[in-house]
Amino acid sequence: MRLILLGPPGAGKGTQAQRLVEKHGIPQLSTGDMLRAAVAAQTEVGKRAKAVMDAGELVSDEIVNAIVAERIDQADAAKGFILDGYPRTLAQADAVGAMLNKRGAELDAVVELVVDDKALVGRILKRAADAKAAGQPVRKDDNAEVFDERLREYYKKTAPLIGYYYAKGKLVGVDGMATIDEVTKEIDGVLAKLS
Repeated sequence: MRLILLGPPGAGKGTQAQRLVEKHGIPQLSTGDMLRAAVAAQTEVGKRAKAVMDAGELVSDEIVNAIVAERIDQADAAKGFILDGYPRTLAQADAVGAMLNKRGAELDAVVELVVDDKALVGRILKRAADAKAAGQPVRKDDNAEVFDERLREYYKKTAPLIGYYYAKGKLVGVDGMATIDEVTKEIDGVLAKLS
């Protein structure tokens, strides 16, 4: 099962990805984690990424795509994987299609968590308050100003993927405003239809 979770920041992609990992035994592939792992393992791509990051620059699509391609070839991803936070752009979406095609595979589904933007701000602020109350560190992006900027960035660069995957017949929307358990149940229902 090869999935992409799509939705704006705060939609619950990370939470749902973890539940899918537990239920299906496939890895959640986060580009940040993959970049850190490739740098730590000192792979060729990891060395290139480290040089760019050490220079204080953003890692190019070419490097990110290469790291994803390297990661999906690892044994734990043989049964499938969940892409979370990638692809972020149409160019990256094309790259995903090409790398899967090269391996004789394809995406099973792109699950979009459909949410209300205004309610998301409340969710983010609640997450920050809950973390603070529990004595845990508050994520630096869990404030209204930073979140608003992330949301604008999402709509500018990532939201076009909704139409892209819809046109390919891969997009399935689920109500991301429901409770966590209800969202999980709806995603499970979507995935059951795929098998």
